[in-house]
Amino acid sequence: MTNRTIAVALLSLLIGFSFCALGADDWMRFRGPNGTGVSSETNLPTDFGPDKSVVWKTALPPGHSSPVLARTRIFVTAHDGDKKSGKLLVIALDRKTGKEIWRREVPRTKTGRLENVNGPASASPVTDGENVFAYFQDFGLISFSAAGKERWRLPIEAPNIFYGYGASPILVDDKVILPVDQDGGAYLLAVNKNTGKQVWKIDRPEVISGYSTPMIYQPKTGAKQLVLPESFQVSAYSVADGKRVWWVRGLACEMKSVASYDNEYLYINGWGFPLNQPGKQIPTVSFEEGLKRYDANKDGFVGRDEIKKLDPPSQMDNVLHPNYGFDAFDLNRDAKLDAKDWEVFRSMMSSENGLLSIKLGGQGDMTATAVRWKYQRPVPQVPSTLLYQGTLFMVNDSGILISFDPATGNVIKQGRLKGAIDKYFASPVGADGKVYLISQDGTVSVVKATGEWDVLAVNALGDEVFATPAIADGKLYVRTKGMLYCFGK
Repeated sequence: MTNRTIAVALLSLLIGFSFCALGADDWMRFRGPNGTGVSSETNLPTDFGPDKSVVWKTALPPGHSSPVLARTRIFVTAHDGDKKSGKLLVIALDRKTGKEIWRREVPRTKTGRLENVNGPASASPVTDGENVFAYFQDFGLISFSAAGKERWRLPIEAPNIFYGYGASPILVDDKVILPVDQDGGAYLLAVNKNTGKQVWKIDRPEVISGYSTPMIYQPKTGAKQLVLPESFQVSAYSVADGKRVWWVRGLACEMKSVASYDNEYLYINGWGFPLNQPGKQIPTVSFEEGLKRYDANKDGFVGRDEIKKLDPPSQMDNVLHPNYGFDAFDLNRDAKLDAKDWEVFRSMMSSENGLLSIKLGGQGDMTATAVRWKYQRPVPQVPSTLLYQGTLFMVNDSGILISFDPATGNVIKQGRLKGAIDKYFASPVGADGKVYLISQDGTVSVVKATGEWDVLAVNALGDEVFATPAIADGKLYVRTKGMLYCFGK
């Protein structure tokens, strides 16, 4: 064997080791491998807390983003100080010890909209195993190396999103993909991961505010596709050029969750308004009829102040009232509804909440044939479903856990989680035959991952949780408002 042959063999071996050190099962994006929330890790802890089963814990500034894992690093985004004016941060921790390696401030050059509990560091970063890629609505995209050196930056105009940005960028081959589902001017952006230069940008004028992160679908024949839940529909886009390939209508007016999926079907839940429950929708009228009812000053718009003058109010008046839904329908935030805003209002009112099973693939509009089943009782606003070990799990905002047969949509078991008294923002994750569910107040329910699930443990973290946990190395990584915990046996 020649020296060159030996060198090539050693290089191949090293490359193999490098690949094995970070496999397809690692947690490199929001919700782990392709957004499934599922890991093949075993020997995970069941009972844990701030002083129990802690491998390490590290104090962090606040942020709703979920941790992602590179070969030697854990990356998070955060903000220091007031959420509307404080510093924006990307932070790298040592994966083994939790020690902070570096933090980098990202310039806050814009002021995006933030409502309710949302914050300026909600988008989870994504990593290729070495480098990290992060998005902030008040700056844009930025990339750092594992050592903390800035690789590139791409300032982007702050999106016009009702609650503020809530999706996360993903990485597909050599592209960083960013969905911007905003009120007016929605688009899908792909940039080169090495340079930050735009590869393609696709305008999506029919899309309004949304908060869902895409997953990747590989058809049996053909190129990879991005599958993205959007307002009123789910669409698939070509990874190569961004062109829309197929779509299915019938989703809720505002999508926040990530799709679960198997080889043939995806499962997606969406919630807009309580009035979007089937049978509870209110009748609406045309824009012309709306002007007759509301346009007191005859300027051709329905003004925010004109709604408040009506007495007695109708059901439609109540929905349009500034204290309820008006601002959600006012796409350009000018305190007036024009004809386009009004049609969005009507579409939002006629849409339906629910959990749908949809067949993957096709060409063009697949609505007529792709929907396998619908579940249209109350579903969660934010948490995604979890498809794990042949069962579909869903937790709603009141702590009701429901297990489904994914083939039929039939409910297997439904019950309230012990100690669940708060809302849920984190999505459930599954591994080691267990499902982990965390409420906003930091109550972690660990249940047996079967259709006839049982609660194995209830653990209190004593701090708010908005981030979805990560799983790797036989450990559970949980971010609270002020801490990142690594739990293990």
